[in-house]
Amino acid sequence: MSQPPPPPPNQPPQEGGSGAPQDPPPGGFGAPQSPPPGGFGAPQDPPPNGFGAPQDPPPGGFGAPQSPPPGGFGAPTPPQGNPPQGTPPNPGYGYPQQSPQAPGTPPPTAPPQPYGYPQTQPPGQPGYGYPGQQPQYGYPQPSTMPLQPQAPGGGRKLNAQLMIIVAAVLAIGLIVGVGVWYASSTGGDDKNDASGTSGGTGGKGDDKGEEAVDGGGSEKVPSSTSAKVLFQVPQPAVPDDEVWSVGGSWLTDKVYAKSGLSEVIGYDPATGKETWTMPLAGHTCAASPEVTKDGVTVVISEGSKRSKTNEYPGCTEVTAFNLNTGKKLWTKSVGDGSEKAKFEEASITGTTVAVGAGLDGGAGFDLTTGKALWQPKVESCEDLGYRGGEQLVAVRKCGEYGEEKLEVQLLNPKDGSVQWTYKLADGIDNAKVISTKPVVIGLDSDEITSSGATDVFSLDESGKLRTKITLEDGRYEHDCGVGKIHDCKGIVVGNDKLYVPTKQHDGTKEFSRTNEVISFSLATGKTAGDRADAGDGYEMFPVRMDGGDIIAYKQGPYDKGSEIVSIDGGSFEQTTLLVTPATKQVRNAISSMVPKSSELLYTNGRLFMGRDLISKPSSSLDGEKYTTIGFGAQ
Repeated sequence: MSQPPPPPPNQPPQEGGSGAPQDPPPGGFGAPQSPPPGGFGAPQDPPPNGFGAPQDPPPGGFGAPQSPPPGGFGAPTPPQGNPPQGTPPNPGYGYPQQSPQAPGTPPPTAPPQPYGYPQTQPPGQPGYGYPGQQPQYGYPQPSTMPLQPQAPGGGRKLNAQLMIIVAAVLAIGLIVGVGVWYASSTGGDDKNDASGTSGGTGGKGDDKGEEAVDGGGSEKVPSSTSAKVLFQVPQPAVPDDEVWSVGGSWLTDKVYAKSGLSEVIGYDPATGKETWTMPLAGHTCAASPEVTKDGVTVVISEGSKRSKTNEYPGCTEVTAFNLNTGKKLWTKSVGDGSEKAKFEEASITGTTVAVGAGLDGGAGFDLTTGKALWQPKVESCEDLGYRGGEQLVAVRKCGEYGEEKLEVQLLNPKDGSVQWTYKLADGIDNAKVISTKPVVIGLDSDEITSSGATDVFSLDESGKLRTKITLEDGRYEHDCGVGKIHDCKGIVVGNDKLYVPTKQHDGTKEFSRTNEVISFSLATGKTAGDRADAGDGYEMFPVRMDGGDIIAYKQGPYDKGSEIVSIDGGSFEQTTLLVTPATKQVRNAISSMVPKSSELLYTNGRLFMGRDLISKPSSSLDGEKYTTIGFGAQ
C-alpha cells in the first residue's frame, strides 16, 4: 500500500476530539446522579440536598435543569442593576438577537454566513456524541433490573418582583419570539457550495402536506406504552487506559444480537436468554447496519487475538452470518500480498457488501459467496468508504498528499463501476453520506465542528445538485463522526425532506429546557414548516424513518422516563410508542449510554440501547456498566 501505516486501532482518542469517549459531565447525561456501587438497582442513600436539587451542569446539558443563558430562546434575561435606557439584553450563544414585532410582520431572517466560515465551540464545553466511561468484569448472564421508586427534588424560587418582570417580558417573547428562528432559519449562503453552482436559499416554505409522501409507517401503538426492563448485559473487563470496540447490534422479531470482544451473541429479545454465540478471530471493529430479508448481515473484526507480541491486530476480517441462527457464512480479507487491508465500516446493498473507512481504500464482496468484487487500488484515487441500503454511494479521495479532493459517486453494487460523480470543492476533507436514495451528503465547511455536518447537499438522480442546506454549528443537535462515511445520528431523510433536531433552549416552565425536530425541503432548501416540540424537560431527536413517519427518541427529565414516539410525516403529530421506567437506576443507566451516540434500535414495542466503545471505570465509585439495556412495552 502507498498509504502511511495506520495508527493502532481502538486506542483512546485525544481528549475533546469528535466522537471521543470521555467521562460524562457531572450529573450525567440527563440524569443528576451516577449509579451506586453494587450494581444496577441497588438501594441508595439520597444525595446531599435531596435528589433533583438544581445543579450547574455544562451549557446545553441533556435534559438537566439549568439557569437560562443570557438572551435565552425567546425569553430575555431578567434585569440586573440599572442598565442604561434602551439597552437591549445580550443575545445568548447561538441565538439571534430579536425584538418584539407587530402581528403579521414577517420574522427576521438571520444574515447568511459565508460558506467555509469557521465555527468554534464554547471553551470548556465537550463535543457532542461522546460515549461515557464504562467498566466491568466478565459477561454474566443477562438479568432483569430491579426498579426503585424515586422521589422528585425541589427547585429554586425567584422573588416576587423579579417574577413579575420575567412574566411580563416572557409573555411578549412567547408571542413573537419562541421558535421564530428555527421556523424561519435560512438555507444559508448558496454562493460557494461544494460544486461551485448555486443552491437553494432559506426562508419559510409552504410545502407542508397533510399526508407523508412515503406513506404511513408500520409501527403500531402497543396495548400499554409503559415499558419494563427486559434484560441488560454487563460489559467485560477492559485494561487501564484502553478503549475497546464492541460495535454492532441488530434487532428483529426473533433475535437481538450484540457484538462482544471476539464474538457476536444472539439473545431472545423478550427474555435475554442466549440463543447462539458466534466466535470471531479477534476483537470486533464495526458492523453493517443493514440486514437482508433473509436475516444476513456483516461484522468486521481484527485478524487475531491480542497478545504481548501483537497488541493491535488490524481490522482485516469481514464475516457474513445469519442473524437468526448465528451461523457463519464466510470470512474474507483482501490485500496486496504483503499486508491485509484494514476496514472500519461495512454496508450492504442488494447482494453486495462494501467495506471501507480505513487508510487502505475500499473493497466489495458478494454477500452470498464472499467473492471479492473489487479491491483497494494503488493509484491516485481511493474509496474512503461507502453507505449502502437502497443504493450504494461512495466517497472517494483523489490527488497527491496535501492536495486531495473528494468526490461522491453512485456505484453499481455488482461490480463497483461508477454511475455518476459529484465533485466537492477544494479543501473539503470530511464528507458523510446521510441518505443514498435520494442521495444526501453532509460536510463541514472548513473546520471540524461539534455536529460534524454544517452543510447538507441534496443531489438528483443524475448526480446534479438540487439544493444546499446550511445547519449552522451550535443551532442543531445532530452528530456525525469524524472519519466515518455513514455515522450521522439524529438526522434522517424521508418525504423528500431533511429532519434535524434543534439545540436545547429554555422551555415554558421555570428552569426547564427543551428542543424541537424541524424539517428542510430537499427540493428548495427552505424550512418546510414542520415542527415537533419535545416538551418541557425533554430533548428529542430522530432515530430512523418508518415509511413516511419519523421514529424519534425523547430523553426524559430527571423525574420522568424517556420515550419513543412516532411523528406523522404529514401532520407532524406525535404518538407515544414506549415510555421507559422513571426510576433513578433506570435513568442513570440510560444516561450512561449517551443516547444520541449509542446503538439505539426500536422495533415492535422493544427498545435496545447498546455501546460501541467500552473502557475501564474512571472511579471505584462507578457502579456496574452495561453494553446493552433492553426495554419492552407491557
